[in-house]
Amino acid sequence: MLLEEWPALCKPDDVYERLLRCHQGLTDEESAAFNVRLILILLSHIQNEAVVDDALMLASTSGDNAKKQSETMV
Repeated sequence: MLLEEWPALCKPDDVYERLLRCHQGLTDEESAAFNVRLILILLSHIQNEAVVDDALMLASTSGDNAKKQSETMV
């Protein structure tokens, strides 16, 4: 796997807070469109399809795990 799976940001909580602020006041549709634009910008920056494939696989797997966890909590 080429994707680095550990946090590389010095202050990830600050970055997350800025991301949340970008969504403030947006409708669900506007928020989804913002996410798509951000993802496309970051994909363009990465410029490595193998890394993008690793990220897609990890995101898909993470979603499955989150769904399984939420189902077991019910």
